[in-house]
Amino acid sequence: MIVVAGEALVDLVPAGGGTLAPRLGGGPYNAALAAARLGAPTGFVSRLSTDSFGDALLGRLAASGVDTALAQRGVEPTSLAVVALEDGHARYTFYTEGTADRLVADPGPLPDEVTVFATGTLGMVLEPGASTYEAMLRREHGRGVLTVLDPNIRSGLIADAGAYRARFAGWLPHVRLLKLSVPDAAWLADGDAHAEVLRSWLAAGAGAVVLTDGAAGMTVYTPSVDGLHVPAVPAEAVDTIGAGDTVLGALLAWLHGQAVSDPAALTPEEWRHALGFAATAAAITVSRSGAEPPAAADVEKYHAP
Repeated sequence: MIVVAGEALVDLVPAGGGTLAPRLGGGPYNAALAAARLGAPTGFVSRLSTDSFGDALLGRLAASGVDTALAQRGVEPTSLAVVALEDGHARYTFYTEGTADRLVADPGPLPDEVTVFATGTLGMVLEPGASTYEAMLRREHGRGVLTVLDPNIRSGLIADAGAYRARFAGWLPHVRLLKLSVPDAAWLADGDAHAEVLRSWLAAGAGAVVLTDGAAGMTVYTPSVDGLHVPAVPAEAVDTIGAGDTVLGALLAWLHGQAVSDPAALTPEEWRHALGFAATAAAITVSRSGAEPPAAADVEKYHAP
């Protein structure tokens, strides 16, 4: 079983005429939806509000096949993200003060059937929840679970960049798969995200690094696979909301389906299959409005325009 941990929130997306429409989202939330819709048994750890948005978030998880047994509830409001679309790309302004997901409690060691644990995005930034998710990451790695991190940097919410970068470095020995975008990597490196930076993260302990670059595709680095590139799958893009989250969810589903416990051991051909599967899933998501990850059947029958 896969468990994804982190925030669930509501995106307020431009709907024309100066109005905003609510869309259920959040990086870890979207990744959990994607993994479950692609057929992998998936659970979600977070604290959801008891307000109407929280009810809707919980209902959508269940409707997508996500196990919500580990989801907590609280009276605090749901986090909000106001989305501005610029040339199809999303820019976010967050409202997270005193919200439910920040107050998540540590559930303790995950059930024995959990083989993959993934976290990231705002969950690793906003306290006190960030310390909870960090403790889970370290503990599950120590228990032999395949640990996955997607930092999904939202720099406007990181008050001390140096402190966050130091924390990130401390996570690397506990991460078997690091997935991040080119802008994420550049921010974390405080400069250019060249290959030597990615290799240095491997040397610091990360088992494998997958770098996404939008329409330019994805590249993977492991101790034995150095810079294998897989192109993006063509799509008629509507917007990019949830594209990276879908890549993460698809990778989680593929790894679980292949019973992979150590991504660093994958061959180049296996990585081509994994990244190709994730690229196809992401192409479908960007062809839809908002973060709407595909089902397994959608991926199987997808034909690029």
